[in-house]
Amino acid sequence: MKHTKNILGTMLLTAAAVAVTSCVDDSKLLFAFEKPASIAGMEYLNEYDALKTYVNSSANPNFKLGIALTADDYIAGGLVTRLANSNFQEMTAGNAMKYASCVADDGTMNFGTVEKFVAAAKAGGLTIYGHTLAWHAQQNNKYLNSLIKDKEIEIDPNQKLDVVDKIVDFSAMTKFPYYVMGYEPDIVNGILVSKNPGSWYQYFVADGVPTVSGKEYKVTAMIKSSKEGEFIVKMGDWDASTDKNIKVTTEWKEQTIDFGTLAAKSSFVIFQPGGFDGEIQIKWIKVSHPEAPSVSFYVNQLDNSEMKAGGTMKNFVVRENGKGDIPGPIFEGQGPDGINCTKITSIANPANEWDTQFFIYTPDKEWQGGQKYKISFWYKASAEADCSTQCHGDPGAYKHWAMLPQNPHFTTKWQHYEATGTIPSEGSGMKSIAFNLNVSKDAVTYYFANIVWESEEKGNTIPLTPAEKKDTLTWAMNNWINGMMKATGGYVTAWDVVNEAIAGGGDDGEGFYPLQSATNVSADDAKNNFYWQDYLGSEDYVRIAVAAARKYYAENGGTNPLRLFVNDYNLESDWDDNKKVKSLVHWIEKWEADGVTKIDGIGTQMHVSCHANAETQKSKEDHVVKMFEILAESGKLVKITELDMGYVDEEGNSVKTADMTQAQHKAMSEYYKFIVKKYFEIIPVAQQYGITQWCITDSPTGSGWRGGEPVGLWDANYNRKHTYAGFADGLAGK
Repeated sequence: MKHTKNILGTMLLTAAAVAVTSCVDDSKLLFAFEKPASIAGMEYLNEYDALKTYVNSSANPNFKLGIALTADDYIAGGLVTRLANSNFQEMTAGNAMKYASCVADDGTMNFGTVEKFVAAAKAGGLTIYGHTLAWHAQQNNKYLNSLIKDKEIEIDPNQKLDVVDKIVDFSAMTKFPYYVMGYEPDIVNGILVSKNPGSWYQYFVADGVPTVSGKEYKVTAMIKSSKEGEFIVKMGDWDASTDKNIKVTTEWKEQTIDFGTLAAKSSFVIFQPGGFDGEIQIKWIKVSHPEAPSVSFYVNQLDNSEMKAGGTMKNFVVRENGKGDIPGPIFEGQGPDGINCTKITSIANPANEWDTQFFIYTPDKEWQGGQKYKISFWYKASAEADCSTQCHGDPGAYKHWAMLPQNPHFTTKWQHYEATGTIPSEGSGMKSIAFNLNVSKDAVTYYFANIVWESEEKGNTIPLTPAEKKDTLTWAMNNWINGMMKATGGYVTAWDVVNEAIAGGGDDGEGFYPLQSATNVSADDAKNNFYWQDYLGSEDYVRIAVAAARKYYAENGGTNPLRLFVNDYNLESDWDDNKKVKSLVHWIEKWEADGVTKIDGIGTQMHVSCHANAETQKSKEDHVVKMFEILAESGKLVKITELDMGYVDEEGNSVKTADMTQAQHKAMSEYYKFIVKKYFEIIPVAQQYGITQWCITDSPTGSGWRGGEPVGLWDANYNRKHTYAGFADGLAGK
């Protein structure tokens, strides 16, 4: 290609040449070749040495130059291994050290690839940057959701109901209905009859049985035989099945086999008489499972009833006169017995009693007329006052003039309100209870604490409480991190302890972005990801991960200082004036406010693009500088964790590798140099942890990551590009 220099030439390397060549693109190979005319303009790349030689280790003693790669490629010991060893000091595995790569659907963990990667890194003399311990993406959602699924209501096992999943009644059949596996039983007068054919045999007796993981199944057959004995019954599917023995007698009798839990979603039942030589007769087969009978119970519909700091306040909406609606502010320790509360201040001499309002809001749940509920809360006011309550849809969408069976009367002392009621028929479709707080004509401050609004539900399972889910997932997080630390054996001393926690929009009530959550992302993201922070809490999520990393690193051979980074993307964003990096620094301060949690560094991903439009490019560069200034001011270690670059033309379109010009490649080279130089100029030496190039080569057309874009320092054939020079010049400070 016209924008690269074919350093290796076109001839095949012999085994001997490979053995003596330590650098993948070393221009000083032990053979000569004729340089084709097509490489004009690329000659200067021959003069560059391996990238890591441009790191000034005396001026930047703690700095590590890194590369991201596929762990299996490095373990293989081929071209990628030689390139990494020759040019870099540290590696990041693209996927091998992520949760979904190591944790199976049943929660078992396999760290075989991780262990091989660590061993190969030791042999190659490279360190590993761990990616990643806590993230919402690439999790095993099936396993994690199974941990917090609704639990069956505990009752006397003798009171459980036998729920039938399938009945196969042979009395209505004249021909064997299933696939024949070498032997076909007869149907005689509505009875399945099997006779020993003189050799081992088997046959289906049921198929397509719907089975659910976690439920216990049993098979019952009305059966007799010409002689007493027993034989094998198999249940499940061809990937996972269970074998049990069934006993038969010479009299008609219901024989039951308990199979326990099954892994299959659709199961068969196969009889395997094998060498049993009796004549078997079957009237019917039944597959069933036990369930608790349906009962009534109450489920809280509010996410943060206790108003814990850092938790969502989306269920509590304050509407003060002349102001926009906001989530209720949290006042720590000002509630009864030192718990948290929220407060709302009314105006004096109102025109209407609804000029000041407080809403208990369930944005994702519509209540129906006649539905039973239970509500409780603590309340008081700065002066004695009354209020009225209404049914609303979203806050302000009035439905009915009355809601609670008895409206609370406020005094200056904390009181507890509790009531059970039924949603008025006129309130059908409501989402919020409106408290009208201008019944009094005076200005009054109203306080609410520990609000619980429960709906009556019926069923044989009940959701885990938020506390139960948090406890279970805290165990899961600790178990995962402990497993990873055992696999790495103290060799990996730096980690993305938390990845991509900060949302790119919204407001946390303090002027910063909140954390990402299933409530503020697209429906697809909410479905495909697992947001630990929704269950562990916005502050505890990170604290739990950090504490686990430090504990299990030390317990599994870690002796060198452990560096934990919070990693995120779009920190260089110009469209919001670097609000995301400001938000990340703000959240780190909150996470560390417990006096125990210590976050060592900030990782900035920097999946950037070079823009043909000069004004746009200037804005991008200015905000790269601003980002580095904010990171420097944070006092944390700073690592560019995932640097790669594309190119955007004047019309705003991403340019594919095949369409790139040499001038465009040189512009990208200059931007690489700019970024790397600014890192060294702005980030103090003591805070310089390193830079990792995310893509070795340009992305293949069909890749899921920036497919077909010129993101590498080498092309697809491992030839140096102009960007190699820009990166090297940035490292060298040219």
